[in-house]
Amino acid sequence: MVLRLGVIGAGLKAADYARGWAAMDEVKIVATAEVSAVSRQRFGDACAAAGAARPIEYQDAESMLGAMAGQMDAVYVSTPHVFHGANALAVIEAGYDLLLEKPMVTTVEEALVLVEAEKRTGRTVVIAFQGGLSPLVHDTKERARRGDFGDLVSVNASIWEGWAKNYAGQWKQDPEISGGGFMFDTGAHMMNTVCVLADSEFVRLSAFTSNRGLRVDLASAVAARLANGALVTFNAAGEGPPGCASAITFFYSRAIVRIDAWGKWREIMVDGVSEPREESEITDTPMHTFRAVRDGQMPNPSTVANGLRFARLWDAIKLSASRDGEAIGIEDAR
Repeated sequence: MVLRLGVIGAGLKAADYARGWAAMDEVKIVATAEVSAVSRQRFGDACAAAGAARPIEYQDAESMLGAMAGQMDAVYVSTPHVFHGANALAVIEAGYDLLLEKPMVTTVEEALVLVEAEKRTGRTVVIAFQGGLSPLVHDTKERARRGDFGDLVSVNASIWEGWAKNYAGQWKQDPEISGGGFMFDTGAHMMNTVCVLADSEFVRLSAFTSNRGLRVDLASAVAARLANGALVTFNAAGEGPPGCASAITFFYSRAIVRIDAWGKWREIMVDGVSEPREESEITDTPMHTFRAVRDGQMPNPSTVANGLRFARLWDAIKLSASRDGEAIGIEDAR
């Protein structure tokens, strides 16, 4: 059955996805809601270039959700971060399933509202973290739960990007819209993948951030402890040469697992024996996984519940950084 998809927020990320999604026989992008005429045009062009019809265009989400009643099955939300909570809630309350761009929301309070709405309505909600939806991440989590790697001892995670120049003057560097800087934007992929694979709640952390002249954080360093006793360090650098990369190392009592924040590659060594390096395509993974979850073919690997765990982690990081690295209990940040 063809999935009739609406899109709220037709910016660069959505247009990039549209190039692949519009070409899928099982997906039909029927409508977009976007305030920018330039972005609406670019998104429609991407659909047309993929051989699909141009979607019906609306200037705001409320108009699209009302006018397209009965003509959509699900909605993808890709607006600036601060609007995610309200957009997501509107989609769920309108009766549509939801693929929500990362980060899920900007506060714990918004996350709790979405948790309640999902339970009450029974709608399918998947958070579009490539790492959370990556087959390599799924398999790593399953193997860890089976005990293939032994006990988790510690995690070292890092991510970098020429983010300061890439997004200079854009909404991602406006704290009133973005909800944070590099750590909350690109760094969210790193934090979320650690949340998924560590498979344990964060209990305490200490964080430092540096804006390096911007209005938002550009570099971050975090040391944390998990409920399972493992220790975690995060390092994010948003000022550097062109490009973007990440590496996360999970140290277990029997194994070392290295994987990137998006689940594009993985390296595993168990009991001193290295397995072949693996790589995975992630561009169209969010839509493939969303459809599989919605059709009941697989459990949801990127849930609102994990989004709440991420939101609590982020709130604690902000609080600790505002107090010059003071150790903060996750419960204290609520």
